Amino acid sequence: MENSLKNVLVVALGFLLLFTAYGGLQSLQSSLYSEEGLGVTALSTLYGSVLLSSMFLPPILIARLGCKWTIAGSMCGYVAFSLGNFYASWYTLIPTSILLGLSAAPLWSAQCTYLTVLGNRHAGRAGQQAKDVVNQYFGIFFLIFQSSGVWGNLISALVFGQSPSRVPTPMGPFAVTSRLLCLHRDHPGGGAPVLRGQRLPDGLRGHPVATNSTHRPSQELIFTLLGIYTGSGVLAVLLIAVFLEPLHSVQQQSDRKRLAFWSTLLATFRLLKDRRLQLLVLLPLYSGLQQGFLSGEYTRSYTSCVLGIHFVGYVMICFSATNSLCSLLYGRLSKFTGRIALYSLGSVIQLACITALLLWRPRSDQLALFFVFPGLWGMADAVWQTQNNALYGVLFEKDKEAAFANYRLWEALGFVVAFGYSTFLCVSVKLYILLGVLGLTMAAYGLVEHMESKNMARPQTEGQTSPTDRAEAQTQL
Repeated sequence: MENSLKNVLVVALGFLLLFTAYGGLQSLQSSLYSEEGLGVTALSTLYGSVLLSSMFLPPILIARLGCKWTIAGSMCGYVAFSLGNFYASWYTLIPTSILLGLSAAPLWSAQCTYLTVLGNRHAGRAGQQAKDVVNQYFGIFFLIFQSSGVWGNLISALVFGQSPSRVPTPMGPFAVTSRLLCLHRDHPGGGAPVLRGQRLPDGLRGHPVATNSTHRPSQELIFTLLGIYTGSGVLAVLLIAVFLEPLHSVQQQSDRKRLAFWSTLLATFRLLKDRRLQLLVLLPLYSGLQQGFLSGEYTRSYTSCVLGIHFVGYVMICFSATNSLCSLLYGRLSKFTGRIALYSLGSVIQLACITALLLWRPRSDQLALFFVFPGLWGMADAVWQTQNNALYGVLFEKDKEAAFANYRLWEALGFVVAFGYSTFLCVSVKLYILLGVLGLTMAAYGLVEHMESKNMARPQTEGQTSPTDRAEAQTQL
């Protein structure tokens, strides 16, 4: 097997094991720890820490440890979060959420840097276009990585499916009432229906109606699930530490950067002077918002509330499976279609999903629809995951660590906002926010593509600068 591809697979398998645990836990936080908003508060704290760590830690840790050991060390923070869930409380979940958040930005920045360097190296040796090889590597990575959601959620569904506390799902009009009450609870102050046109029957206002979301699995089953997740995380750390090859050339370049500590520290902010990055920050911001909605709102206010918590895993499997398959597909298609067509596809799919969720009146006898939405959402999310990372790697090839640190910073901000307003905004308002941000994001992305096309079309004669040189000069403005 070609050496670069072997390293791509090692990174991908390590992330598969790690996020089999974390992905399953994230999907369950808002449903499993709903008391006093502990679950969404932990997630909001987690991504707030990602936001802070993205500003400073990735360039520094990659410079000192290299990509390999930054990945391995950062994975330990995820294992700590799994351990914190064994005795979930404000005193265990919040500190471990902070630790995981501080680890996440260096982890993802090192992974993106590692794959970009491998892709550029292989392209140089094989005489191929660097952007095509980088796209292919990210496609392979996300094919394997996104399948972690399948395994993580399948494990949780199978474990919680043994719960004796599960009760039959209500059918017919009572299911609708249960659904309305559940979404009604998510409305600020509980004073008005959440979705436009939905009203609670007068005879049922003020009367408690049991919903599936109130039935918590036994502590024994929770411990079983957490034990499986923790073991998976430990295996991920060992796999990276033993089998992943370090990038010596990147390490040597990083060693030279150590001489300018403050320059390295502020690299993330200096790159924001690039006008292209100023426009592209909306891409990761929207990516965080839409992922936060699916894992925080859809799992709680749609799936868990109407069908029960034991269905959360199965529904998220559908998202992860389509995300994984489409990631590989998009990585290969981009060579023929270009990234503009894929971004257009992703935005149209998600626009349709958001509009449909605003109009949908879900009932428990509409079981297939609960799986259709996350499936389509996964098709769109695969565009953001593969193309965003490849786009940042190609446009900012000279400043990969700072560029990917910026990417994680703005994506984390999207998660923070999504989980932060989770407890005091209506579901419909959150959907309208997604619509607005999606429109702005695509407009900003289109402007960047227009700028790049003008740079590429400009004739290069002796004495004229290349697009890359102009981009570098632009960062100095």
